[in-house]
Amino acid sequence: MSRTVIRGGLVITASDEIHADVLVEGGRIAALAAHGTDAAESWSADRSIDATGKYVIPGGVDGHTHMEMPFGGTYAADTFETGTRAAAWGGTTTIVDFAIQSVGKSLREGLDAWYAKADGNCAIDYAFHMILADVNPSSLKEMDRLVAEGVTSFKLFMAYPGVFYSDDGQILRAMQQASGNGGLIMMHAENGIAIDVLVEQALAAGRTDPRYHGDVRKVALEAEATHRAIQLARVAGSPLYIVHVSADEAVEEIAAARHKGLPVFGETCPQYLFLSTDNLAEPDFEGAKYVCSTPLRPKEHQETLWRGLRNNELQVVSTDHCPFCFSGQKEMGRGDFSKIPNGMPGVEHRMDLLHQAVVDGHITRRRWIEIACASPARMFGLYPKKGTIAPGADADIVIYDPHAEQTLSAQTHHMNVDYSAYEGKRITGQVETVLSRGELVIDGRKFTGRAGHGMYTPRATSQYLD
Repeated sequence: MSRTVIRGGLVITASDEIHADVLVEGGRIAALAAHGTDAAESWSADRSIDATGKYVIPGGVDGHTHMEMPFGGTYAADTFETGTRAAAWGGTTTIVDFAIQSVGKSLREGLDAWYAKADGNCAIDYAFHMILADVNPSSLKEMDRLVAEGVTSFKLFMAYPGVFYSDDGQILRAMQQASGNGGLIMMHAENGIAIDVLVEQALAAGRTDPRYHGDVRKVALEAEATHRAIQLARVAGSPLYIVHVSADEAVEEIAAARHKGLPVFGETCPQYLFLSTDNLAEPDFEGAKYVCSTPLRPKEHQETLWRGLRNNELQVVSTDHCPFCFSGQKEMGRGDFSKIPNGMPGVEHRMDLLHQAVVDGHITRRRWIEIACASPARMFGLYPKKGTIAPGADADIVIYDPHAEQTLSAQTHHMNVDYSAYEGKRITGQVETVLSRGELVIDGRKFTGRAGHGMYTPRATSQYLD
């Protein structure tokens, strides 16, 4: 059984910061001991990693990715192989991706298709949520079976009529089913019926540029759908997790529900914290790079999102990683913003961008680890196997250099996409070494992992509901 000792670093979890050495044995964390103590000095190991002057943090848990996702006649550019490799470069050691039910097909068929895509191809561990695109008596029964096998969260859409959209009655039925089986309902909260009217009107008036994608997807229509989803969950007695919250009014709806004691949770993404409608308005169709849904908002919304993260009105930062190349994919929407594939790359940069938020004073170091590692692990039934550094946890560990400086660029990133949403952004902090279940996958800024190392990880029900 291989043993690794990580010596000299500052171990940061959601609850503690301690100068400690970490002993890894057989893929798990075996022990922690203060530097220089007899206990730490007595450890022998096959490999010793010097973390002096560095942070020792849990591997990131990205609870919202879309590898190889079909959308609008094309596919997300990252495969499970390229996407999980890029995640590892960025210090993320677990992703929860979305398997998709097709209309007219069973949940099982959709889930099996995603197992087949991921099996043997992942560099890091992975799990699945299930997108419900066709709520009917049969798929409702299937939800119970999926929860029993470790797929414990189900995403519904109030957006995209004719594709993923569910009406209020279907949403209520799915929520009622989840309230009985322990599942967590995840919601894309935008009023898609109203948005489609505004899209049609904008195009008819000749407003075809990417910036109008953000203009028609009104803040009020995100807030209205968030409010409606919360009330439906309240009627059903169901927990609710709102994905990719982008705007101040939606945060206010979530905060009001939580103030009432309702089991309502919110997620935001780095693009809403660092980018804005200024990017969508970039000339020469460059704004297409930033088309995602919910859309980027004016900069003044960012402070509300940061405050929501500090106050625990928002619990998780995930990426909604769904990359489409500018050349040949985003360009499908030249002359019609509604045909631009919705999605942005981000799985590689989440941990670094959130560390920059620590440097900038938006959040503390422990809150960084909480929103990027511990809270998503708890939210999706993976804790304490994932999301922390403690005896018995998987040895998913990142050695992080808080002083290194880097410039984000498509020239140097590892995601399979031809642009960076953060091109030229200078940030402080960089992943140096990554262990996944005790195996080195990034060793001193060199990739040493392999496709197939990553294991499918069944999940318990949300640990916020215990």
